[in-house]
Amino acid sequence: MTQDSYPDWEAVYNDNVDRVYRIMFAKVGNRPDAEDLTAEVFVTALRPLQLSASVGEVRAYLLATARTVLAGYWRRTLGRQITRLEEDWALTEPVAEAGNSGAVARAEAILAELPERYRRILQLRFIGACSLKEAALELGVTVGNAKVLQHRALRQAAAVADRMEV
Repeated sequence: MTQDSYPDWEAVYNDNVDRVYRIMFAKVGNRPDAEDLTAEVFVTALRPLQLSASVGEVRAYLLATARTVLAGYWRRTLGRQITRLEEDWALTEPVAEAGNSGAVARAEAILAELPERYRRILQLRFIGACSLKEAALELGVTVGNAKVLQHRALRQAAAVADRMEV
């Protein structure tokens, strides 16, 4: 790789995958979704992105693509769009590993406002990194019921977060 451009798609991927993954992990809080979203960013960017673009242009395009992919994820998950990403690509540590106590305190406050079943499903899925199947087993419900619980819990958590911002 020269300083001006990437020699091939593999170099684009290798140089940026960790950066994109860490941003996604910081935004969604769990590995499976962060991995899926990272893959979606690269698949989405593959066709329109030109190898002749400079390294900075490629990174800017990947960040813009990450915003779009993340907006789609939140729209599907919460029924609303959240697209605020740090412009600084120096963000390399996931929030949970970086020790962001403000974010942790806010998450705990939001969880405290939720009914027990909603709080538990979110803790299992996003803090405990359990699969839907594992969370359903822990809660003693079907996988379908766990999906519904998670969806409702995320919607209610978003509403609680909105109230806290006002």
